[in-house]
Amino acid sequence: MDIHLHNTKTRKKELLTPVIPGRVGMYVCGPTVYDRAHIGNARPVIVFDVLYRLLRHAYGPENVTYVRNFTDVDDKIIARAEESGREIGQITAETTEWYLEDMAAVGALEPNEMPRATEWIGAMVEMIEGLISGGHAYAAEGHVLFRVRSYEAYGALSGRSVDDMIAGARVEVAPYKEDPMDFVLWKPAKAGEPGWDSPWGKGRPGWHIECSAMADALLGESFDIHGGGNDLMFPHHENEIAQSKCAHPEGDFARIWMHNEMLQVEGKKMSKSLGNFFTVRDLLDQGVPGEVIRFVFLGTHYRKPMDWTEKKRGEAEATLRKWRALVAGVEPGEVPGAVVDALADDLNTPGAVAEMHRLAGEGDAAGLLAAGRMMGLLTEELAGWEAAPGVDLSRFAEKLAALREAAMESKDFSAVDTMKAALIEAGVEVKMSKQGVDLEAKPGFDASKLEGLV
Repeated sequence: MDIHLHNTKTRKKELLTPVIPGRVGMYVCGPTVYDRAHIGNARPVIVFDVLYRLLRHAYGPENVTYVRNFTDVDDKIIARAEESGREIGQITAETTEWYLEDMAAVGALEPNEMPRATEWIGAMVEMIEGLISGGHAYAAEGHVLFRVRSYEAYGALSGRSVDDMIAGARVEVAPYKEDPMDFVLWKPAKAGEPGWDSPWGKGRPGWHIECSAMADALLGESFDIHGGGNDLMFPHHENEIAQSKCAHPEGDFARIWMHNEMLQVEGKKMSKSLGNFFTVRDLLDQGVPGEVIRFVFLGTHYRKPMDWTEKKRGEAEATLRKWRALVAGVEPGEVPGAVVDALADDLNTPGAVAEMHRLAGEGDAAGLLAAGRMMGLLTEELAGWEAAPGVDLSRFAEKLAALREAAMESKDFSAVDTMKAALIEAGVEVKMSKQGVDLEAKPGFDASKLEGLV
């Protein structure tokens, strides 16, 4: 099957043609582990998890290598350790586990490789040494810096020129830099900070070099796809390309670059000052199922800004309840071709979701289940939340009882029948007897359909 993906580098949609025929390698920038992942951090995880599932479907699970790193040494981590009085290793071990738990809760498969930066220091030192010997980097005052102007194509990914970047920069230029745009490959460790021995003294790597070194070690000098949020395009991905291409001029590094857009909350940028900042764990603890979070995300194409709203959450929950009720006890069929085609067209998840709505409307439970699992939905791992909640339907029962009592007098049961039908349509089981009216919400219950009934 053909898979077409939008390549940020070329600004166009391209046919995925693997470097190694029949095998695909993908690298996605992972988290810096010092705190809980916020919902914006979950977007690239879900986006590239869907791509991972599509690649596994197309090439076979054994022929896809997905690498997502953990940055476990960083200024933020060091600061958190100083604030809390805890060891850095304790913080990174705990937050790494949190991250994996929270991403599993939204249905993400674990990548094939999840390298920790601290485990690959040797590979980073080796790459830095090669860059120095090639004239692309230089040592200065315990630092090693990449010589940006040694790579002529710098800025091509983000569409910026070096001179424009310098003109727009508002950063203090360190005295040991040859050029304001040169960036750190290695920095000296301060007293009490973690550090590793190197030819330039005890220190630690810069942020950008870790991804280049780990991608090279695990995927090779040329691989197929590199992904991440568009906030990483510059400078992180730009710097990755420069140092990787200079370290291995004969390699392509990543052939296709994919970037997801950012996330908003109720139409506004997420921020703590606005009170609309929350983590994945916050939502889970508030009772929002991980499957619902995932479904809301998949409703927007990855290259468009996504808006998390309470309305979308409610609609997603109602839809998934219905779908889970429809597929209960059913074995999945073949993944419908229209769903695969939508995903193979630059991960058109809204198109795939629309096809799922069509399958549900036609009662094709086997096709719906297969489509859902292709997208990480309706899986056994995410099941269980859809059992009917403890909903207070007493006021509806009282209204229906009153209507029935009036109908017994007038002999006109039309109002009773109308309300009963509305309740059933909303997923409520209605039992009427001499003892009274008993209502029970069933799987698939949709509270929004009861608005205006009482």
